[in-house]
Amino acid sequence: MSTHTGKGFGQNDPHVTKWSELVYKPKDAALDEIIRRSEAAGLPDIAVSSFDGLHLEVLVRASGAKKVVEVGTLGGYSGVCILRALPADGFLHTFEYSDKHAKVAQETFEKNGVASRVKIHVGPAADNLAQINQDGPFDVVFLDADKGGYPEYLAWAEEHLRVGGVLLADNAFGWGGVAREDDGGYPREQIAALRRFNERLAQGGRFRATMLPTAEGLAMGVKVR
Repeated sequence: MSTHTGKGFGQNDPHVTKWSELVYKPKDAALDEIIRRSEAAGLPDIAVSSFDGLHLEVLVRASGAKKVVEVGTLGGYSGVCILRALPADGFLHTFEYSDKHAKVAQETFEKNGVASRVKIHVGPAADNLAQINQDGPFDVVFLDADKGGYPEYLAWAEEHLRVGGVLLADNAFGWGGVAREDDGGYPREQIAALRRFNERLAQGGRFRATMLPTAEGLAMGVKVR
């Protein structure tokens, strides 16, 4: 059952999905416009689902965050969801590999009136994250980029999140590949990286972590030391 991109809601009953969308209303006109414009610009259909966007907003609000880091901007859909949760003096640093995607995201942030509270860093996040080290510690880090980079992004978050800060990571199930010997048909090196990421987050001692069983797996950890 789709919540805007063909992604599942996290359970298999379409009636429950339809009811949930009617009651919780994860989508609105502004978010729908981001998807339409991203599609028109030729961006890949890999943005977070509408319910995952709502999860992001609610979790960031619950954390009381002011300083957030996002790895994987795409067209700015998830960034807008995060920025809706931040206070007027909150700020989002978002990292995007593709200049084409970053241009769409910049337009998104301008159209939604949040451009003054976000900076897009273009290029490999592994190289560029160090640019903001002095601005930490951060309250929330959200990962939704190249899956092979998740272990490195987690290592950065271990050092630059505040104690009590939150790490969120989409696609943590690796489309089922993390639990299958054949990797589910996805690139083996990416699935191996996701396994290392999950094991480190859950067992590395820096976070108390859980898995939110969305269709694609939203890993969540609170930094404890």
